[in-house]
Formats: sequence, C-alpha cells, structure tokens
Amino acid sequence: MGVRASVVVSVTSFLLGSLFTHWIADSLTLWKSPVTDEHLWTAALYYSILTKGPVQILYFLSAVVVLGGSTIFWSFRDGEAGNLMFDGGSIFLYGTTVIMYMFSVIPNLLDKFSSIPFHQAKDVFPHALRSPTLELASNHLICSVALTGVLILQAGRWWAELSDGDDEGYLEEKLAEDSEPSDVLSSAAAIISGALTPDQK
Repeated sequence: MGVRASVVVSVTSFLLGSLFTHWIADSLTLWKSPVTDEHLWTAALYYSILTKGPVQILYFLSAVVVLGGSTIFWSFRDGEAGNLMFDGGSIFLYGTTVIMYMFSVIPNLLDKFSSIPFHQAKDVFPHALRSPTLELASNHLICSVALTGVLILQAGRWWAELSDGDDEGYLEEKLAEDSEPSDVLSSAAAIISGALTPDQK
C-alpha cells in the first residue's frame, strides 16, 4: 500500500474512532427501546459537554480532515482507472461526511446544546430538544457508515493494484519464456550442425 493510501486509511480510521466516542450518547437514542426521558437527558448532557470543549480540538480535527481530503484528491489526479473508481467513490463518501458535519452536526450542536436547562434525571425532556437529539445520533451513524465505505474502497483499491501487479509479473515471465528458443528447436539445430561436414557448412 502506497504512502497516499496509508495516509487516507490512517486519517479515516482516526475520524471513525472519533465518531465512535459519541456512542455513549448515540446508543441511548438509536438502539434503546423505548427511548426514555432519562436517555435523552443523558445524551443531551453529553452533547452539551462537547460544545464546551477546547476550540483547539476543533482546529486539530479540521486539519486532519483537510489532510485526508487533500490526499484523496491528490491520488485521484493520477488519472488511472483504479483511482477514478476507488478514489472517486472515496471522495464522494468523504465529502458527504464533511458536508453533513459542517452544515448539520456542528450547527445543531452549537444552536441547541450550548446551554441546556437545569433538570433532574426523571424530568420530562423538552419537546424542542427531542428532534435535534435524535438527529445528532442519526447523523453520527451516517457519517460512520460513509467513512467505513471509504476504508472498504481503499482496501478494494489496494487489492486491485496487487492483482494487477501479479498479472503483470506473470505476463513478463510468459513473454520472456516465449522469446527464448524451445529445447526442441535447440536440439534440432545442434544435430543438424553436427551432421554437416565442414565443406557442407
């Protein structure tokens, strides 16, 4: 696997791991049934804590995202058939994740969860926060699936390049064998040469 593919896989894996850290909240609203007010309060509190984190973390994540996207575009510009298919799909899925996070997840977090009302665990969850809380969990899941697709496409590209390399090696060996005289022809030439007298030669 080349350097560029390694960078893409590393960046995507890191971002995927970052999304998995939200599972503590997302699982309460996506995979719990029924979704109780206590589950919603726990998830909302977690999202509220995210909005109060150091802004440097957001800058670091942005730099990582830019690095991954730039590397995919760089690889895509080679114009090879494999790159057009695998990197083209990777760009689409990676871009979908970035756009969804920039225009849906982050605005939702900052607008709805910067400050949540004081509450007890058993209090009724505000109706105005219910939809944004469920939407955040769904968006995180969509982003996770998209980034997993990027990893699968990059693995497919690596496998395709490996197969092409094996095929090229086989063809080179075959051509080398075909370019050499066969043992039968060599033996026949030796017999004829030996049968001829010096004068006949």
